[in-house]
Amino acid sequence: MRKLILPALLLVGITAGAQRYEDKFTRPLGDVLNDVSKRFNVKLKYNVDTTGLKLAYADFRIRPYSIEETLNNILAPFDFKPVKQNDRYYKIKPYEYPRRQAEDGVKLINWLSSLYNDRSSWEARKDSLRSEVRQLLGIDKLLPLCAQEAPRYTKIRKFDGYSVQNFCLKTVNGHTVCGSIYAPLSKGKHPLIICPNGHFTNGRYGTVQQQRLGTLARMGAVCVDYDLWGWGESADEVGKETHQTAEAHVMQALNGIRILDWMIQRKDVDTQRVGVNGGSGGGTQTVLLTVLDNRYTAANPVVSMSSWFDGGCPCESGMPIQLAGGGTCNAELAAMFAPRPMMVVSDGGDWTSTTPEVEFPYLQRIYGFYNAQDKVSNIHLPKERHDFGPNKRNAVYRFFIDTFGLDESKLDESKVTIEPEEALKARP
Repeated sequence: MRKLILPALLLVGITAGAQRYEDKFTRPLGDVLNDVSKRFNVKLKYNVDTTGLKLAYADFRIRPYSIEETLNNILAPFDFKPVKQNDRYYKIKPYEYPRRQAEDGVKLINWLSSLYNDRSSWEARKDSLRSEVRQLLGIDKLLPLCAQEAPRYTKIRKFDGYSVQNFCLKTVNGHTVCGSIYAPLSKGKHPLIICPNGHFTNGRYGTVQQQRLGTLARMGAVCVDYDLWGWGESADEVGKETHQTAEAHVMQALNGIRILDWMIQRKDVDTQRVGVNGGSGGGTQTVLLTVLDNRYTAANPVVSMSSWFDGGCPCESGMPIQLAGGGTCNAELAAMFAPRPMMVVSDGGDWTSTTPEVEFPYLQRIYGFYNAQDKVSNIHLPKERHDFGPNKRNAVYRFFIDTFGLDESKLDESKVTIEPEEALKARP
């Protein structure tokens, strides 16, 4: 058989202005995306570097009827993803394993809901989840190794209706956790609220954090906040870079447990009223602490709980706890708190935007297994974004006024003294 050889002139005509099958129709990724932007009349903002990247079968990935399918086909080989901002604007981001899309949350909630139809099947699922979360987090290997020494305290500072005292508590392997205790000046038994920090400005030293804890203390609650791993005084001990590690996920959970161990022994604490409240990453910690520790009687995660976002920082998702039970999410982990009182605060500007339609009805269903739908609530602020602003704080105050019987007449943030960072440190 003779080999067919095309005339050179004909070959040039075939390949001019087009690539060949032998080249896999490869084109630079940046050029392809520029063409897509013009073709579909959309703006693309890049959070990735496309320099030098080439895409095989580039033009064949385009779907003329769908910008979403086109972008997904083009970006998938590079582990990039499109994030829609509006009909004419997309961000191109690297794949983030803790972050999905809102529609993925709906699918996950529907799948989870199919696993249990009554209290008995839910309880079986809950027990399995709790065991697997503890195992995946690795917390039980460290807790028996924790020091049993009492915390070291600073002098008490008294203000209008409340006091503040800093502490330093030894935990495990020579490490410590530092924080501050905000307490009412009145005598008697008070509810206790553990307040893990999120990634808001200045951590536990920030104005918003001091306002919230000082106000809750004035109204009658003993409140405790403490440094994130690798933040504040913890950064002085282990370095700032350790916050971006899976170690932070474990140590922050361990710190929360150990602080509760000590605080619950105080004579001024009512062990029947023990709450946990935090925003953003602190809200993720709030949910995790309720999974790990049965001593909490009320929980209030703020701008955090979602079925499609697990927390983008390693301190929230560094260990693979979302793989428990064949796959879970923070909404299902929060549901494990049923039937005890829980209020979820959400807003329209982050991953909690779907809470009223997706996560909250799911929580109500689980609480319904206990005939306790009235014990779970949602305050949704559709026009607000991701922060711990006054409306979020007011929702927190109302929840604990109603749940723990705090004194509403003392609700006045202007009475709280905002201290400088140095005053809140436990180490000399």
